[in-house]
Amino acid sequence: MHRLAVATNAETFERMQAPLAARDIEVGHVETAERTLPLDESPFGEYDVGFVYPSRIMEGAVADAMLGVPWVNDREAILRSRNKADVLARLGRADVPVPETVVVSNPASEAELTAAFERFDPPVVVKPNSTTRGVGVAKAHDLDSFLGIVDYLDLVHDYRAVGDQSFLVQEYMADAADYRVMVVDGEYVGAVERRLPEASREQGRWKHNVHRGAEAEGRELPAELRELAEDAADELAIPYLGVDLLVTEDRAVVNETNARPTIDSATKYEDGFWDDLAALIRQTAEQ
Repeated sequence: MHRLAVATNAETFERMQAPLAARDIEVGHVETAERTLPLDESPFGEYDVGFVYPSRIMEGAVADAMLGVPWVNDREAILRSRNKADVLARLGRADVPVPETVVVSNPASEAELTAAFERFDPPVVVKPNSTTRGVGVAKAHDLDSFLGIVDYLDLVHDYRAVGDQSFLVQEYMADAADYRVMVVDGEYVGAVERRLPEASREQGRWKHNVHRGAEAEGRELPAELRELAEDAADELAIPYLGVDLLVTEDRAVVNETNARPTIDSATKYEDGFWDDLAALIRQTAEQ
């Protein structure tokens, strides 16, 4: 039996326990953040493999040193997926379709910012390069509003402790369907469509993040969308990946990726998901 150290949230840990136990993998939860941790003794016990590298990289490095295990999605995979601009640049170079995007390294001149805005038909989407769950994402319909959003980002980036001082300016794909596609070891294993309730849409809300109130329903995707998600995971070389697709009537693009995707209800996954995940865990443990 392999012992798996799960460094994701407690909800994901609880959903993994029984299905993996049935496949001879014992699951334990390791809390790596928001606690005290003496460095001369490990509180974690003995494990064979980790799932997935902690999101807080500094504390994650301490847990990594104490555990001494290989990870399903290691530190490099987490950092690669978190850097939205890096992901889009890598995928675009590999001819995987992505939204039109400009990355801004702050501070940039007003002339450069104006030129970036004028590349697009407004509105534009402005998003921090490394946040998740829709945090800090805004939509600007005109140049003054865009420059005002940048002013706020300037204030945030003025703090020396802020390591990432970049953000993205992207085309806004109106009426696009939003899918989270799961890929395990290069193979499609399920998808959901994320939609805001009608009442939220009538209030002018537009972000489809589940943590922002969107609802997720399992969907059967056509082969071309499955292959698009698999191509993205293959190009990024991340074995366990959530791939976010935006799909309109005439195109589909990879918008973002998530190397720490939540394990949700069974409706999200194809038959065989837990077998595929267990196989990936064993493969990683035996590296």
